[in-house]
Amino acid sequence: MLKKSLNHIFIKNKKNYINNFFIVLFYVIILTSCQKKQYKLIESTGKINSLSVIIDDQLWNGEIGDSIRNKFASPIIGLPQEEPIFTINQYPIKLLEGFTTNNRNILLIKKENKSRFDIIENEYAKPQVVVHISGKTVQEIVDTLENNTNKIIKKIKQAEIKKVQAEIKKSLIKTKKISTKFGITIDIPKGYRFVTRKSKFIWLKKEIVSGSNSILIYQTPIFDLSKSKNRSQKILNTRDSISNLYIHGSLYSTKMVVQNKKPYTNKIILENKKTIESKGVWEMQNDNMSGPFINYTILDKKHNRIIVLDGFCYAPSKEKRDLMLELEAIIKSIKFL
Repeated sequence: MLKKSLNHIFIKNKKNYINNFFIVLFYVIILTSCQKKQYKLIESTGKINSLSVIIDDQLWNGEIGDSIRNKFASPIIGLPQEEPIFTINQYPIKLLEGFTTNNRNILLIKKENKSRFDIIENEYAKPQVVVHISGKTVQEIVDTLENNTNKIIKKIKQAEIKKVQAEIKKSLIKTKKISTKFGITIDIPKGYRFVTRKSKFIWLKKEIVSGSNSILIYQTPIFDLSKSKNRSQKILNTRDSISNLYIHGSLYSTKMVVQNKKPYTNKIILENKKTIESKGVWEMQNDNMSGPFINYTILDKKHNRIIVLDGFCYAPSKEKRDLMLELEAIIKSIKFL
């Protein structure tokens, strides 16, 4: 009898325990789902190459504001006309909790009793880069800006390229012709069409209002990119010779050449390969045409060749900064098969 009573109590307690367990589990699931909904990041907003500077008006109108404008709105390299690196919009600190937190690129400046420099991704929205700078004095903030400008610009530019690449991927043209000819893949958005296809040369072009964007892909015999002597000159001479063969103005006698034989060049790594990045201005001799170009000369030792991806723009009545960013984003999507 005692044994039956104990078994009855045990079974009853066991049922209560199971019921309580599932009740607790149910509430945990509800709370977790609520937290996930609460902290889900919203989609960031903002035009390409724009920067929201959140800073009190008093600091913006003084030495700190001057430093920000000089650094982040300075003329971008490689364009025929002056255009700023970023389009800057300033907002006072009190708007931080408002719509400004949705912006894709934010520079937050505060004068307070602690020093800080942080770059945080996806803090309020996604994708997003938020730069926090604070200091006890104006000079401390200015020094922090001076010491970290290049790092900040590089981080934001990388994020902008990823943003453009994500948009490009939504609508692509077929590029099997490129893969077959060069052994690479590249994301090219709809709107571009094949203009010229040769054994070691391809020209793609997109018509825009009052102009066009173009991409050239070609390969040359291998040479050493590590040697600085005459390296830039060789790249430019190769570009001139290739464009002279295939690209002409309104008259066949016109030819495309690099306007300044000493453009901006930089060593980078692209798709794990040594690459020379060149930026400058091209012009059409004997014709009233010119515009910016960006050239990536890649050392492909595996296939004993140099492969070149070159983007250039013709848009005489338009700003060209964002058009060139699209070309850079397309070129940097390259993958070697």
